[in-house]
Amino acid sequence: AIMDGAAQIATPAFVSTISISIVFVPLFFLSGPAAALFRPLAMAVVFAVLASYLLSRTLVPTMAHYLLAAASEGRRGPIERVSARFEALFERFRNGYRDLLAWALAHRRAVLGAAGGVVALALALVPFVGEDFFPTTDAGAFQLHVRAPVGTRVEQTELIVAGVERAIRRVIPPAELSLVLSNVGINRNAINLATSASATLNAADADVLVQLGPNRSGSTWDYVRRLRATLPNEFPGVTFFAVPADIVNQVLNLGLPAPLDVQVVGANKMADYQTATRLAAQIRRIPGAVDVRVQQVANYPDLMFSVDRTLAQQMGLTQREVASDLLVSLSSSAQTAPNFWLNPQSGISYTVQVMTPPDKITSFEGMTNTPVTAPGLSTPQLFGNLVTARRQTSLAVVNHYNLLPVADVYAAPDERDLGGVAADVDRVIAQMRPSLPKGTNIVLRGQVASMRSSFLGLGLGVLFAMVLVYLLLVINFQSWLDPLVIVAGLPGALAGVVWMLFTTQTTFNVPSLMGTIMALGVATANSVLLITFADDERREGRSALEAALNAGFGRLRPVCMTALAMIIGMLPMALGLGEGGEQNAPLGRAVIGGLLVATCFTLVVVPVLYSILRVAPPTPPIVIPEGHA
Repeated sequence: AIMDGAAQIATPAFVSTISISIVFVPLFFLSGPAAALFRPLAMAVVFAVLASYLLSRTLVPTMAHYLLAAASEGRRGPIERVSARFEALFERFRNGYRDLLAWALAHRRAVLGAAGGVVALALALVPFVGEDFFPTTDAGAFQLHVRAPVGTRVEQTELIVAGVERAIRRVIPPAELSLVLSNVGINRNAINLATSASATLNAADADVLVQLGPNRSGSTWDYVRRLRATLPNEFPGVTFFAVPADIVNQVLNLGLPAPLDVQVVGANKMADYQTATRLAAQIRRIPGAVDVRVQQVANYPDLMFSVDRTLAQQMGLTQREVASDLLVSLSSSAQTAPNFWLNPQSGISYTVQVMTPPDKITSFEGMTNTPVTAPGLSTPQLFGNLVTARRQTSLAVVNHYNLLPVADVYAAPDERDLGGVAADVDRVIAQMRPSLPKGTNIVLRGQVASMRSSFLGLGLGVLFAMVLVYLLLVINFQSWLDPLVIVAGLPGALAGVVWMLFTTQTTFNVPSLMGTIMALGVATANSVLLITFADDERREGRSALEAALNAGFGRLRPVCMTALAMIIGMLPMALGLGEGGEQNAPLGRAVIGGLLVATCFTLVVVPVLYSILRVAPPTPPIVIPEGHA
């Protein structure tokens, strides 16, 4: 029995293993962060499938030889009694399935019409499912960026942040609050500046990190929404927006403070900023778009000093010397002439900096009293005597992308999928493009660009994998029709995925597409098992209808057990239990939905298609006479 069973499924088991391995090829078409996240998972599944095939061909038959001895000797223990009851129930289910399949083979048009209706309804539901690069996760923490009015000193910004912290503690119950940490202003240390948040521009910026406790009753995003509605009313003139606090979104955003980055690219910086301001006003009207703001600050107050070059030359000074002396007075000599002192006792080098004490520059007049000197100049001159000052505003920071100045409009989705918000942003951009100045362009970047490139690569990879699977099946079956029947059952798996995602309010994302690929692989393996049995039946002289009926009846157990084992294994994942369970929940839901419908298609629709397409007698195998190569 072991030898016959192993020989009977040798070919379908090998073809199914290769097919499942090929189905995971699309994951190697991913790009960006998604590739680093999911390529190891794809390789793990492929290696596990190959190892499972080797064990099923060697270890499983060997163990069956010893473990089935008790059953062959007629012993009946508790396990055997439970197995007998299960067999009785399964036989009743099997007979009912045989009657259903016989009815389906007698009403083939109705069955194919119903199957086509299921697939068509699934296609109609696709626009309502939505797209996300990665499912939204509740990390139990959020980061709020506070931007005070332009020109606010760091001391005043600190007072505003203290009030914001009090408001946060009032909105969030103390029992659910674990930590509130604020970073005010911009750090002047080069290393800390490189690792700080990219939304911080000047002393008017601050980041407030809020860590919730493990016993929180509400969602983190519920608290963020309440703060969005509360803080602007309590602090007029202050801008608030949430930035990614968890490592997943920080990686997917590629360091940006928002998943949507609409860049206005042009040579004129102020014109770019004005265009970005109009664009932000249009994006704020999009449903689901929150935290819309222009990243750059255009009205930062500053002082413009114009050096009287004629007067400076008469005094024996150059413009560079005048500017360098003011720079030394305000920012120290480390900016112009770094100097170090080596302690001979400890061997430690210390930076020696010269600058005017801050308490000496408490007013505009104090700054203009900075002495200006140069080598060979006998009498120092006052800075205010050599320059004329003018108050003005300018850009606080100038950003470049590929050498061109850009103005960034950042936005994030809330209670809506990222793909839907991005599609509306594309329409706004298309409406504004005709009115743009010459040489100015608008480009949508950020997490959306990575999502679209990954989805495109994944879609092309799926088509490539299906073609490879089809060609592999053609080689195995020596026919173009049998593989067509097998592949024709795959739309059922796709329809099941769409139905499950729509029912559970889950979007299309990389994990759900991973689950779709897994469902397609298992569905292909089950169809291969059924079609192989049907071909064996036809070679014994049975008609296509009889072969389809016997194949479904004879392969009901392995098909159901394979699908049921996968569904039960994915059930805890689909429920999203535990911390961060919502990250992998779409994968489990896609697998369960795809296999539920794909199994019905495999057991009903595939035999019906086989009975229609396989009307001609089977092709006899090619026999090579002895002595001929």
